Amino acid sequence: MSLAPLRRLIPVRRYREPPALVAVLRLSGVIGRLGPLRSGLELAPLEQIIERAFGIRGLSAVALAINSPGGSAVQSALICRRIRAAAEEAGVPVFAFAEDVAGSGGYWLALAGDEIYADASSIVGAIGVLFRGFGFAEAIARLGIERRVHTAGVRKAALDPFRPENPEEVAMLAELQADVHAAFKEAVRARRGDRLRAPEEELFSGAFWSGRRGVELGLVDGLGDLRSVMRAKYGDRVRLREVSARRPWLRRRFGLGVATPDPSALGAGLIAALEERAIWARFGL
Repeated sequence: MSLAPLRRLIPVRRYREPPALVAVLRLSGVIGRLGPLRSGLELAPLEQIIERAFGIRGLSAVALAINSPGGSAVQSALICRRIRAAAEEAGVPVFAFAEDVAGSGGYWLALAGDEIYADASSIVGAIGVLFRGFGFAEAIARLGIERRVHTAGVRKAALDPFRPENPEEVAMLAELQADVHAAFKEAVRARRGDRLRAPEEELFSGAFWSGRRGVELGLVDGLGDLRSVMRAKYGDRVRLREVSARRPWLRRRFGLGVATPDPSALGAGLIAALEERAIWARFGL
């Protein structure tokens, strides 16, 4: 007896390849500590999130959603290196996506990506080192205030904003900035290599460009948003799983565990907020 008629009646289950899984890490904000009440992107709180993202079973890739105007060079380098180390250990590629801005230290974070993408109107670059400050020497003189500073070490009070600017101290600062700039340039060369398509004098001038111009300069690999690029690379069924910090259960359930701000720190927090606003405003944001 032929079994063909029975086979037509039994449904055949076709095996489908499971969709690719991409972990999404959001790196948003100014990099480094901003004050007693405001903390930007730092390695210490991010390390556990990075480990969780790269530790997901069946992971195909990690996508970095970056929206940062920069900040601490040290924290930028530490976060970038930690992501690269995790990627090499897990054996998965990393894709970086510039949103509004990946400038200065924000672009340093993007260097953790094997490929960098941006919107045509994103801001990228600003590969330089910036020092901001104020000078109040004449103001306190007009108020009749005498500044008294006693140090052990002739450079201990260097760049004091309440004293006239000293050319020797400015030269010392310039030397320090040159060292940090050299580390930044080395990171760009190491990660972008032959993809750079402009003279270093232009690329490392501290200038910043649109995402479209960034592609022409070799700072960016292509234009596109995170979802579209990941679907193009891994198929329409790709799963994007955002990985974020875990809050304690009591805080999630009842809002407990939040410390009451110290009134004495409110002024410092306000100054930090203004400084943060100034960093974003440099890029028109």
